[in-house]
Order: sequence, then C-alpha cells, then structure tokens
Amino acid sequence: MAKTFKNFIGGKWIAPSTGRYFVNRNPADTHDVIGRFPDSGPADIAAAVRAAQAGFEQWSRTPAPLRGEVLRRVGDLLAARRDEIADAMTREMGKVLAETRGDVQEGIDTAYYAATEGRRLFGRTVPSELRRKWAMSIRRPIGVCGLITPFNFPMAIPTWKAFPALLCGNSVILKPSEDVPHTAHLLVEILLDAGLPEQVIQLVHGADTAGRALVEHPGVPVISFTGSTATGSAIGQVCGRMHKRLSLEMGGKNAMIVMEDADLALALDGVLWGAFGTTGQRCTATSRLIIHRKVHDRFVARLVDAANKLVLGDGRDPRTQVGPLIHAAAREKVEQYLDPVVLRDAEVACGGTRPRGARTANGFFYRPTVIVDVKPGSRLATEEIFGPVLSVIRVSSYEQAAKVNNEVKYGLSSSIYTSNVNLAFRAMEDLQNGITYVNAPTIGAEAHLPFGGVKQTGNGHREGGWEVFDFYSETKVCYVDYSGSLQRAQIDTYDV
Repeated sequence: MAKTFKNFIGGKWIAPSTGRYFVNRNPADTHDVIGRFPDSGPADIAAAVRAAQAGFEQWSRTPAPLRGEVLRRVGDLLAARRDEIADAMTREMGKVLAETRGDVQEGIDTAYYAATEGRRLFGRTVPSELRRKWAMSIRRPIGVCGLITPFNFPMAIPTWKAFPALLCGNSVILKPSEDVPHTAHLLVEILLDAGLPEQVIQLVHGADTAGRALVEHPGVPVISFTGSTATGSAIGQVCGRMHKRLSLEMGGKNAMIVMEDADLALALDGVLWGAFGTTGQRCTATSRLIIHRKVHDRFVARLVDAANKLVLGDGRDPRTQVGPLIHAAAREKVEQYLDPVVLRDAEVACGGTRPRGARTANGFFYRPTVIVDVKPGSRLATEEIFGPVLSVIRVSSYEQAAKVNNEVKYGLSSSIYTSNVNLAFRAMEDLQNGITYVNAPTIGAEAHLPFGGVKQTGNGHREGGWEVFDFYSETKVCYVDYSGSLQRAQIDTYDV
C-alpha cells in the first residue's frame, strides 16, 4: 500500500482538512506509486498562515547571522544526502540522475550563499543635509511569504525562494507543484533537522484550490511564483488588487544562435543539452535554433543523427539520456504541435512520435524532435512547448538572427555561438533577454547571480544573486537628530 503523506502546519504533520488526497506516480513508470499526498483547501492555508505569523514574530527577531547559520546547516545536510535525494527526485520527476544531482547541488550552493548574506544585509549610512543629524537605511523582513513552485526543478526552485526569504527574517508557506510533492517533503524535513523553528516553515500540498487560497489570503503580503505566463498573469491581478509584493518567473521561448564562424562541434553539444536536457521541460530550454544558412545543412544533419541516438528511459538507469515528460497532459500538448495544421510548411526531421519498446512502455515518453524550415512568427517559432521539440530557423545574417530572437513575447535566456568577439558583445547588447550566453546553450544562472527575464517572462524581479534579498526585505530609513533643537529638514537645510 502506498504511503500517505501529510501537510506540515503549526509544527505538526497533519492530514488535510478536506480529507482528500491525490496519488503521486513515477512518470517513467506509472505503475510505481510514490505516495498519497494531501489535496488541501482554504482551511489548510488559513491554518498555515496563522502558524507562519506566529513563526515570523520569533524568527524576525533572530539576528541575521544566526539565521544564516541555520541555512549553512541545511546546506551541510543536503550535501550529505545528495545522492539519496537525487534518486527520489528522479523517481518523482523523471529527469536523469546527473540532472537531479545538479538540482540538489543548486540547493546546496543557494544555502551556503544565503548563509554568507546573513552578515551582509547591508543598509547605507549617508551624510545628513543638517548639522548634528545621522541618516541611514536598514533592511527589515516583511512577513509571511507564499511560495508556489513548479515541477521541473523540485529542489532548486523551492530553495531559490525559501532560503533568501528565511535569511531576511520572513516565515514561509511552501505550496509545491502537485507533481513533485515528495521532494518538498524531504526539503522541509531537512530544514527542521537543521534547527529551523517549527512555526517558520509551513508545507501545504495541493493543486489550484490551495494555490489560489494562498495568493488570496490577506495575511500573506509576499508571493513568489514560478510557472506559466497565464497563471502568473492571474496571480498578478490578485496581488495588484491586494497590494502584495509579487515576483513572477514564467515562460520562455529561448533561442540559440549559431553563426557561420561557430565551433560546430561545441554548438552541437550545446543544442543537444539545451533542447533535450530535462526533456525540454525548462523555462530556459533551447526551443529555437537560429542558424546561419552557410552552416545550416551540415549542422542539421549532424544534429538529427545525434538526436536519433539519444537513449530514452528511466532516469535512474545509467544508460538513459532523456527521461519522460511529467504527465500525460504534457505529452499531449507536445503532440498538438506536430499536427499538420500547426506544422504547415515545416518538416519533422526526426522524432515526432512516441517511442516504442519495453523501456518506455509505461511512461510519458516522447522522442527528441527536430523540426526544420520553421518560419519566424509561426506558432512553432513563438509559443512555449515545454517538451523535447526544437524548431530550426534559417537566417542569412546576424541582424536577422537578432530580429528573430527578439520577436517573441518572452525574454528569458538566449545564446550565440561565434568566434567573432564583436558579434558576441553586440549580442549581449542586442538580444532582449534577461540572460545571454556566449558559446554555451540557454541554461540557467549560477546561485550568486540574478536569474530572470524580460517581457512576459517575468515582472522585473529576479531569483538568486544579490537582488533576491531586496525582494524579500523592506528598506527602512532611520534618522537620529542629536542637535537638541527642532530642525525642519528642507526648510532649515540652507540656513547657513
């Protein structure tokens, strides 16, 4: 019988008030049931908010360096259990072990980075314009932070959000994707083992009902969401009406530009990883290959040959290079883009079907797919597919490549392969994305650098790096007037 898991609310593991549960299955083998998890409702969120508010009162008064020490211990525990957690993540989410180990490593890096920031929550001290007056700013925590996280990075993204929020002195309610609840359960266990006060972290499982209740609760002044642009837009409307602080990290339609002077062997390695790593289920996935006509034919031939050789299967099998999609609906969405009406004049060069064979019979697998002759402006060129599908667009110049890169509604990651340093620097300036790589694919960011995009990819805030600590804290300005007399700011400023 499958294990039944609970929410963590108010320092206790408790059943959902709804009495409902959902089943979590291995996407590589749907016969493999990981467990039953709470399908929570508004009452569970309300209980979590009450507990988190109590936790905030305690945690916000804990010195930031001591909060950092707790996160350092979290990093130590993640490092000690990395392989065990990675195996559980692969079983739950599907991507290969090398990727889930990297996912845990991002959590480790984020923990250690956040720990150091406990001694660096800098304010500023500036000269006052008046005599015998001190002027400075400090950083203060905000309150309860509601974190809504996706399935594709089950450890990395919750830690990107939770660790900075906690370091700044906030309490956290984590509502993970219903596709990867077990990883979130493991993370909360580690936070508690590291000594985080029980009221400071709340874990509420569930789907849209729980997520909506968290966003709409008036006791949650901060929301951080990673997911689809449509859902992010709806959340934005609620948070705007309720005057909540909101960070959105949403979709991407990332392009890798390959110029005629590129190292084609390096570019081939890059596009295979960028397009088919995580089975294309990354907001930073290389969804478009924009390639110069002079190298198009020979590069595409090598790409198709390599893509056809990628091995599909359970990510825990060392032979596997590409795992499954997360669920049936994700695979069905991919298949919609292979409909002849969507393809029009484009041609499927490889893939485009479900695989056959015992290794993939019981999972949500789809063959790595390369589509050539894709026209700029078409659905294949502009819409986020979130699967192992690469659209190839032929161009005749750098200027045309940059134009094609920029003509989508998203702006997360971009890359260019070239040996021309002038083009590399032009690309860093011209490409309308939050991230640009030179001679590397459209992968994500390092833990100590900001991560996020422009246009409909986000709302201007960043995950990671130094900027995220500004999001999870408020600036408070303090003045000390020791003149012994009334000084009326600008009225008396220039009375010399």
